[in-house]
Amino acid sequence: QLQLAESGGGLAQPGGSLRLSCAASGSILDVVAIGWFRQAPGKEREGVSCISTSDGTTNYAGSVKGRFTTSMDNVKNTVYLQMNSLKFEDAAVYYCAAGGPCELQPGGYDSWGQGTQVTVSS
Repeated sequence: QLQLAESGGGLAQPGGSLRLSCAASGSILDVVAIGWFRQAPGKEREGVSCISTSDGTTNYAGSVKGRFTTSMDNVKNTVYLQMNSLKFEDAAVYYCAAGGPCELQPGGYDSWGQGTQVTVSS
C-alpha cells in the first residue's frame, strides 16, 4: 500500500487560495485514483475531488467545482489540490486517499493520509 502525506494546509481568508499536496511513498501509477476528502467538525467525511492516474481525468463535488483543481505529477508522485475562492464552509481537515476508481465516496480507497487542516477566517 502507498503511504500518503498531505501538506500545504493553513489559514486563508475568504476569497483566498491554498494549494495542498499529497506525496506518495511510491508510484501513484500503481493505484487507479487519488481522491481528496474533507471533514469538518461534527460533519461526515465528504468527497472533494479525485483524479484517475491513468489519464488525469478528474471529478469534483458540486460545492467546489470551478474553484478547486486537482492535478498530478507522476514523476514526483504527488497529487495537488489547488483551492481558489475559498469560503468559510471549506474549512476542514483535508485528506488524500489512494485506491480507485475515481469516485467521491470513501469506500474504494484503502490508503489514507493523516490530513492537513485548512482554516478559512477573516
